[in-house]
Amino acid sequence: MNSPFGLCCARLATRGWRPVGGSAAARGWTRGIARAAPAVDKKLVEKLPLAGIRVLDMTRVLAGPYCTQILGDLGAEIIKIEHPTRGDDTRSWGPPDAPYIDGVERQFPGESAYYLSVNRNKKSLGLSFNNPTGIDIIHKLVQKCDVLVENYLPGSLAKYSLDYATLSALNPSLIYASVTGYGQTGPYSNRAGYDVMVEAEMGLMHITGERDGPPVKVGVAVTDLTTGMYTAIGTLAALYSRRDTGLGQWIDASLSDCQVASLANIASSGLVSGKKDSGRWGTAHASVVPYRAYKTGDTNIAVGGCNDKLYGILCDKLGAPEWKTDARFVTNALRVQNRDTLDRLVEDRLKTKTTAEWLAVFDGSGMPYAAVNDIQGTLNHEHVLARNMIENITHPACGPMKLVNHPVKYSRAEPKIRSPPPLLGQHTDEVLRELLDYDEEGIRGLREGGTVA
Repeated sequence: MNSPFGLCCARLATRGWRPVGGSAAARGWTRGIARAAPAVDKKLVEKLPLAGIRVLDMTRVLAGPYCTQILGDLGAEIIKIEHPTRGDDTRSWGPPDAPYIDGVERQFPGESAYYLSVNRNKKSLGLSFNNPTGIDIIHKLVQKCDVLVENYLPGSLAKYSLDYATLSALNPSLIYASVTGYGQTGPYSNRAGYDVMVEAEMGLMHITGERDGPPVKVGVAVTDLTTGMYTAIGTLAALYSRRDTGLGQWIDASLSDCQVASLANIASSGLVSGKKDSGRWGTAHASVVPYRAYKTGDTNIAVGGCNDKLYGILCDKLGAPEWKTDARFVTNALRVQNRDTLDRLVEDRLKTKTTAEWLAVFDGSGMPYAAVNDIQGTLNHEHVLARNMIENITHPACGPMKLVNHPVKYSRAEPKIRSPPPLLGQHTDEVLRELLDYDEEGIRGLREGGTVA
């Protein structure tokens, strides 16, 4: 037992791990303590792939909470650590807010729509860790958890003994995911990272906007969202790896890296050609015409004549079959060369009818087309509703409300909103009592001392 692996096995054994089916080297380890989660309905375990996984969520705002919400949707138990009085920053990011209707006076006018969007399927523990007692509580929780996700500046948690080196010594099986603006290394690692800044720094803003207009940000914080998704994927991969080794690892996920990766074919084009990009194209496409949104008689519609066949269908449906044989437009290369002329012809024709009328004309044609809907149009869209993307829930303080549902469908699983986004500190007593064996007097002392709420 003097080898590194033997010492590791010894440490794992002292923390409740046991080998699965034969030697630890051959079969890996499973941690008994991680499986001591609260009893879950057997049918629910069968439906939710992450049931039995416990996540300590030390994130706020968007990228981190989006990651942990995905894990929660898939069945993980998410314990969200929040400042005992302020809570997650986004709790104050209203209006709009869902107003409280339970008659209890609180510091906020309601639950902000922003907070509600990324915190379902979680438990809230109001906890201050700027004191030894709070730090000790987190240390105890870490030993009961499979995953910790945090989004503090690199190195800032070390002064509280909440860094990966410290916590992995307490729990070698812990998967510790750090979400930052620019990563744990590199010349920008200590720079605060916000979505719009990373969109600007890492190329996305430059290619977004109208052809002759200024660079603009995407309408949602897309870099935060892609980083949250990549972090969730990394966490799942680390959990899969842990099945064989029993060991966790440190995941370093950054907005900057994820934004570069999300440039996809645009980045590949730059690498292959070694040339400058072609700039902003609005809703148009750099190399396919016609393929963009156009004005109609009342709103806007997007159409795609993105190959010769589909272009021919568009011409017929617009009542201009002669465009198919027009020498300026017979190939896509020529259509790109004469983009301005063709776009003007298409839009002039589309302006003669309303969007609804054109939707009826294009129906069943096999050509890609879509109304350009606003957000209410999207939320009330017949296809969105048919796909169960909007779910009605009951919030304990705000009453009935609607939330966007988990997007991925499974043949043998049913991720959904099992619990509404929690009130600040809603589950403090439950977590302390059921996981850490605090009694009522002990919890009352923590609350009176300002450590928990």
